[in-house]
Order: sequence, then structure tokens, then C-alpha cells
Amino acid sequence: MLKRLFNLWPWSPLILFGLWLAGLIAFATDIPSDIEDTTTHTDAIVVLTGGSGRLESGLALLREGLGDKLFVSGVYRGIDVAELLRLARQTPDKVECCIVLGHEADNTIGNAVETAQWMKQEGYHSLRLVTGNYHMRRSLSEFHHAMPDVSIVAHPVFPDAVKRDHWWLWPGTVHLIISEYSKFLLGQMRHALESEGEML
Repeated sequence: MLKRLFNLWPWSPLILFGLWLAGLIAFATDIPSDIEDTTTHTDAIVVLTGGSGRLESGLALLREGLGDKLFVSGVYRGIDVAELLRLARQTPDKVECCIVLGHEADNTIGNAVETAQWMKQEGYHSLRLVTGNYHMRRSLSEFHHAMPDVSIVAHPVFPDAVKRDHWWLWPGTVHLIISEYSKFLLGQMRHALESEGEML
């Protein structure tokens, strides 16, 4: 047995790369190509800033009545609801009073923590998560970790710049997916270590 492991040792970098590549392909294949649930009402609609089409989608969902409030996480300090709507080229209307801004988060982990605190404060138990399709799997992982008892409906948006089909032919998309996959793996390791620490 030890001799077999010793014989495999020179090949270990190639084996590890093969496992990483297989995981990357699976991750890219799992990027949503459509919205599976467009009708379920949730307590809140949560938009993660940082990508095109997210805020517009969140506002449309709020106007359709698919959530009681819209929480926008990761907004720059100093920007209020009126300014955010102006930047998004949206006309203030009756839903303006149902929009809440979070200013503390500056990454996906922060989004999850900030949203979890707000959800607890509001006494909410379900949310519809709006973010880019390429960002959805990592976001769901962080949100489920931060809020294990909250029901989460995925609502991806589809940026034109992200080419899901034949993604390996588009250098920009390749770089983006590799970055997301790497962060996802680091997140999974962090969650495992935190869970192990809680058990000790």
C-alpha cells in the first residue's frame, strides 16, 4: 500500500489539477440558465449590489408583490433610497417606502451576515435572493451558512457580458468563473472548519 502511494506521489500535482478542473467544469455547468421559481412569495427580496440588472430585477419583483420588503445589501455609504433609485434610473413610486439599504457589506460574506442580522431584526423567515447567475451558487452557500433556518429562493439575473454557453471560449468569462469557483472552494473550507470548531 505504501509503495503504491509512493509511486503515485510524482503524479499528485496532476491528479489534484484534474480534480480541480473537474470541479470547475461542474461549477460552470451548474450556473443557472433560467429562473426556476418565479411565483413564490417570500418575506423579503434581497439584492446584492455589484452587477448589472440586479436592482432593476429586485424592484420589479417588489412591484409584483413577490416580497414584503426589498433589502439592498452592500450599498455605498451616503447613498439613500432616493439616490439609489435615481442612479438606477427608476422613478420613485409607492414601493419606495418598502426599500431598506444595507451599508455594511463589502463582499459576499458581508452580504450574508448583514442580511442575516436584518432578517432577524424583522422576524423574517424567507427571502428571494437576487444576484448574477455566475455568483448565485457561492451566494447561496454563504447565505445558507449564515441563515440555516431561512428559506431561500434563487432569482438569478443574466448579465450580457457573462457568456454561459461555451464559456471556455470567452477569456473574460473564464476568468470570472475561475475566480468564483476559487472563492466558492475557500468558502466551503471555511464553513467546514467553522463547523468542526463548533463541535469541539
